[in-house]
Amino acid sequence: MTRAHAPAHPAHTPAPAPAAAGAAEAEEVRCLLMRGGTSKGAYFLAGDLPDDPSARDELLLRVMGSPDPRQIDGLGGAHPLTSKVAVVSPSAEDDTDADVDYLFLQVGVDTAEVTDRQNCGNLLAGVGPFAVERGLVAPSDGDTSVRIRMLNTGDLATATFPTPGGRVAYAGSTEISGVPGSAAPVLIEFPEGAGPLLPTGNARDTLDGTPVTCVDNGMPTVLIPASALGISGYESPAELEKDRGLADRLRAIRLAAGPLMGLGDVSDTTVPKLSLLAPPESGGAVMTRTFIPVRCHTSIGVLGAASVAAGLRVPGGVGEDIAQLPDEGSRVRVEHPTGFLDVETEVEAGTGADGAEGTARARRTGVVRTARKIFDGTVFARPAAPATTTADTPRA
Repeated sequence: MTRAHAPAHPAHTPAPAPAAAGAAEAEEVRCLLMRGGTSKGAYFLAGDLPDDPSARDELLLRVMGSPDPRQIDGLGGAHPLTSKVAVVSPSAEDDTDADVDYLFLQVGVDTAEVTDRQNCGNLLAGVGPFAVERGLVAPSDGDTSVRIRMLNTGDLATATFPTPGGRVAYAGSTEISGVPGSAAPVLIEFPEGAGPLLPTGNARDTLDGTPVTCVDNGMPTVLIPASALGISGYESPAELEKDRGLADRLRAIRLAAGPLMGLGDVSDTTVPKLSLLAPPESGGAVMTRTFIPVRCHTSIGVLGAASVAAGLRVPGGVGEDIAQLPDEGSRVRVEHPTGFLDVETEVEAGTGADGAEGTARARRTGVVRTARKIFDGTVFARPAAPATTTADTPRA
């Protein structure tokens, strides 16, 4: 794929309206809001944001309207799935494996937190189209493939999407669960990851008295039989979020899994994810309920599904007696609260010279997602707050 050079700034930047005396002027940043998969996020060129990570994160909190449970004064949608940011830049000239770099940032909704501790496979679906929209990659007439380096982990992915006449096509007939209507397909393929599929070295561990399989096929994930937690695994996300006893157990499992998976103290992070497994309901391989990490996902993330699908193919894993894997082919249908996500995955369950079961590797992973451009323009960040004052109350 031919790389192109994008202008550092938009061709025309509208002048801000005059600020009132003593008021801070709103900062304006070029932004493209896009649905990627079953998430929605703000996409930025890295060059349009501050170089300093602290200054960048502070600006993004104001852009998204955080911290505020409603995010009423920003772009955020009052849920982790709609409080996301993608920062995209050209890859280094000597990087022969990628065309663009993608940094995912999860912005807290009611907390003043911005974290880069995980990838997002849903927003990944929009990175290729965004790279073409911003001129980072020259499109082909037909389909365009963009090689993406995910800076959060260093992993690679290739996104292929239709570009008839050299323009990104968003309309199409591909449907994905959790999104109304249809759109053009985005095929995302992942090469074999550099890290182990089973980060603890075991197909099965016991954490807080609960059998689990810790897996990382792009997203650190703990697979847990729902029945081991005293639930069916078919409850609605709202029902599960109300179960405080369940929340306490999941937190204990997550905190125990962190060090074993090489993630350290995860008390203030969004990884690992927790996926509860139950037998399928609608002809798939398994039913899931995924916590991210406190809220229950209304569907499932792309990389989370990739980890679930690979984990189900590990001999001796907790999914072995739950999942109904297809007799032929590599496609695994992962069911979730609003439908399903199909994942193509091939796992080599080698035991290694020393007989260790933890040497299993995911040789290939691929998913089909969709993305849609919602708006492209300028976002005006909430002005940085001065010292808190009490507003004057008009007299009657």
